[in-house]
Amino acid sequence: MNTFGIIIAVITVGGVGLLIGIFLSVFGNVFKVETDPVADAIEEALPGNNCGGCGYAGCSGLAAAIAKGEAPVSGCPVGGEPVAEVIAGIMGVEADASGRQVAHVKCKGTCDLTFNNYNYEGVKDCRMANFVPSGGPKSCDFGCMGFGTCVAACEFDAIRIVNGVALIDKDKCRACGKCIDACPKHLIELIPYKAGYAVDCMNKDKGPLVMKVCKTGCIGCSLCAKECPKEAITVDDFLAHIDQDKCVGCGLCAKKCPKGAISKLA
Repeated sequence: MNTFGIIIAVITVGGVGLLIGIFLSVFGNVFKVETDPVADAIEEALPGNNCGGCGYAGCSGLAAAIAKGEAPVSGCPVGGEPVAEVIAGIMGVEADASGRQVAHVKCKGTCDLTFNNYNYEGVKDCRMANFVPSGGPKSCDFGCMGFGTCVAACEFDAIRIVNGVALIDKDKCRACGKCIDACPKHLIELIPYKAGYAVDCMNKDKGPLVMKVCKTGCIGCSLCAKECPKEAITVDDFLAHIDQDKCVGCGLCAKKCPKGAISKLA
């Protein structure tokens, strides 16, 4: 190829590149999606886990909702109070720390307080074991199987198995809700971080049946409900439940419970 041909090729390639650049620039400006700078700043402050624990489709969804005033500045369970304070600063409002929640396992049927109906040799996964007879080997069909499916689901190392039952570290918990989704027995719920007491049972059988399978299960006797001065406890399906909005943490229910099914939270 002679020198003239090389020059023509260079000019042609350069011209095509220039035209493509101009086209992309014009195309980008025409179809540019305008973003909310406030939402962008909020998203930058969020941890970026995209766990969905806030109820929105990832951090961008929550950021947009906060910017529009459709979600509270404390809406990120993973970021907790530090992130809420940063977002409150962006929005020019006060951060409300009272909304922090943590996961709580509604069972304390340890190996000492329950027993196994048979030896389970299958996959050590609660979801798999839930399909075997009686929903797992433990004597209580409603209780924690202790195989740690919730432990595997937690990204924050906030759950461990202690003596056959899942235990939550409330200071590590970010209330993302993944453990709730992972538990086939539906034993995990979110409660206020500052909650004083909680019922550690999910067995809805009548008292005599409960006592046959667990030494600490709720027998639905209603003594706790009768003792509560704030009417914060109800008993449905032979199982006590504490309304945390009404509970003042006096502890009278725990003292009255004959089975020790109500625990003081650390």
